[in-house]
Amino acid sequence: MDINTKTKVILLSQVSLPFSGIGSWTTLYKNYLQGDHQIDFIVCEIPDQRFNGVGYSIVSSNWSTKIRKKWNKNPYLGYLEALGKILKPDEKYIIQIVDNFGIVNPLLVFLESKGLRSNCYLQFFYHGFPPFYENFHGRWFFEAIDEMVVLTYDSYLAHKNYYTVLPTRFSVLHNGIDTATFFLLSPKEKETLKQSKNVLDKKVFIWCSQDRPKKGLHLLLNAWKSVFEARQDIVLWVIGCESKFPQDGVEYLGRIPNKELATYFQAADCYLFPTLCHEGFGMSLIEALHCGNYCIASAIGGVPDVLQYGKLGKLIENPHFVSAWEEAILEFLDTPLVFEPISPNLYSTESWNKGMNNLIENAKFKVLQ
Repeated sequence: MDINTKTKVILLSQVSLPFSGIGSWTTLYKNYLQGDHQIDFIVCEIPDQRFNGVGYSIVSSNWSTKIRKKWNKNPYLGYLEALGKILKPDEKYIIQIVDNFGIVNPLLVFLESKGLRSNCYLQFFYHGFPPFYENFHGRWFFEAIDEMVVLTYDSYLAHKNYYTVLPTRFSVLHNGIDTATFFLLSPKEKETLKQSKNVLDKKVFIWCSQDRPKKGLHLLLNAWKSVFEARQDIVLWVIGCESKFPQDGVEYLGRIPNKELATYFQAADCYLFPTLCHEGFGMSLIEALHCGNYCIASAIGGVPDVLQYGKLGKLIENPHFVSAWEEAILEFLDTPLVFEPISPNLYSTESWNKGMNNLIENAKFKVLQ
């Protein structure tokens, strides 16, 4: 039996694809679907445009569907009806779900009612880090899916150590970035770029995120006050938010389009990632790594795994202490640590695409066993 022709892959997407906004997993799928991919169908609401070579089953959002969703108390009714238009009783399917925990139980009920559960392999991609469900309340979920795909091995360990019973298969697929955009410049190119941004005589630090308390900017700015008193040959670029109040040595650059972001990482010397939450992965962190930044990051969530437990960057074991950031920044300025160079293929979109194809190929064999 030819697994490539007999098994179809369906992506259930809670957003229309291609997605016009900013999003890590939607960008990864966009790159994947424009290359050598194995997705046969996308189930989503009507997009502005469509990927070539992929079938679509459009989720209805008309008034009739809205009424029936409310009447049946099933917010995913439109998705299930669109999925039902694809499924055939004599075919096998891999159904991919991304971060949409709510759809799993209605999907399971739907497939069982159609007698199709045994024909489908449910592949759930989780882009967070910590377990989503409480211990005993989550068992049904792991019995319902066939495979949980997480971003880091540490996320798997967090699940393994938390749940008393964990009855599903796990895999790891790291995030990937466009290494044709985010890459290391030669020393001469970097010097020219820094000169164009008027920071040739400074050590440039950079922070890039949304200004929410869990992203740690407030702690970093407190640490910066002390550091700047000792060293005025430094500047901190804050990207992603506007200035709330002026501070010496800090420049707020606001939101910068992703296609322009690489030039700031390439001009910078040190990337600061003071997250105070369990990050699933940290796309900006690997973008900065590939641009040659010395990275200082919180040892929380998936971050230690991403930095290979200190081989690729400085990990702050106590990131809630302002003094820990002061010391790490001064260490970089005075006696920086030496880290292993990052491989060009590590955390790249190419490696993600290859990993996705491997996951699908392995699942196809599982479906047909």
